[in-house]
Amino acid sequence: MSEQEYYYTIETTSAAEVKDRGSKFIAYAYPVKSTEEFKERLNAVKKEHPKATHHCFAYRIGLEGNNFRVSDDGEPSGTAGRPILGQIDSKKLTNIVIIVIRYFGGTLLGVPGLINAYKSAAALVLQTVPIVQKNIEEEFRIEFDYTMMNDVMNIIKQNNCRITRQELQLFCHLNVAVPKRIAAFFLEKISDLKSVDIGSVT
Repeated sequence: MSEQEYYYTIETTSAAEVKDRGSKFIAYAYPVKSTEEFKERLNAVKKEHPKATHHCFAYRIGLEGNNFRVSDDGEPSGTAGRPILGQIDSKKLTNIVIIVIRYFGGTLLGVPGLINAYKSAAALVLQTVPIVQKNIEEEFRIEFDYTMMNDVMNIIKQNNCRITRQELQLFCHLNVAVPKRIAAFFLEKISDLKSVDIGSVT
């Protein structure tokens, strides 16, 4: 996955509801960039729905695709978290968590019924939230004399790069996030400028 130039995620939150034989399933989709952010989201949902029977979830975080977790939260194993993750993966999304809470309606749904309900709730919430394509970026630190400001800024703007940190004095420091697909070209352009130093931010 690391060789890709783009990834897909969401930037807004959304909610959707599915009912099945009296049980109510409410799905929430949130953009998250860390497990800490995920924990905050889960705690907020638990506070909002303290009487829900189950708080099941799945998340995938990071560009490598190997930071993920699923939870059935007391439902039969494999009936909630995995179907939710399946919906995240079917859209090739990352940096996202979907939490599906259930209010039990008195009728047992059985394993196939549960899988279908959690899958449907996750699929529905993903239909209600815009999916965005983002560049996979590499970050560089650029150091230069103030007189070179216009030249450096022009290259940054022309290549749609993002400045993530700046100190602009007589001697300037910038951290710039560059789309991976043009990183080599960007490096070459900046390196062509006189008295400008550039290096990777690790």
